Amino acid sequence: MRFYLDEDLSPKIAAALRSKGIDATSAHEAGNTQISDFEQLAYAAKEGRCLVTRNARHFLALSREAVNRQQPHAGILLCSPRLSGAEFRSITNSLVQLSKQYPHGLGPYDIFYF
Repeated sequence: MRFYLDEDLSPKIAAALRSKGIDATSAHEAGNTQISDFEQLAYAAKEGRCLVTRNARHFLALSREAVNRQQPHAGILLCSPRLSGAEFRSITNSLVQLSKQYPHGLGPYDIFYF
């Protein structure tokens, strides 16, 4: 599984994932901190990366729109709102486990909470 972390998550999480051999990048690293949520999802889809975010409300709506438009994405992982975007260890450990469960990534319209 390849990850793309939305701008609401620290790029330190992407770095921690890479240190564990997992392909991950962040909106910060890609220079995408000022683009819309729609553009974030489109970027992740184009790159074949599962988008990771804490912004459940917006990305649930965008996922429904993607289904209606028949524009698949590479999956969306919604981080629990109980975790702050700076809780590196908890988020990193969860993403490591998910990458082991789904080594080939999520389905084209899948949304998971963690």
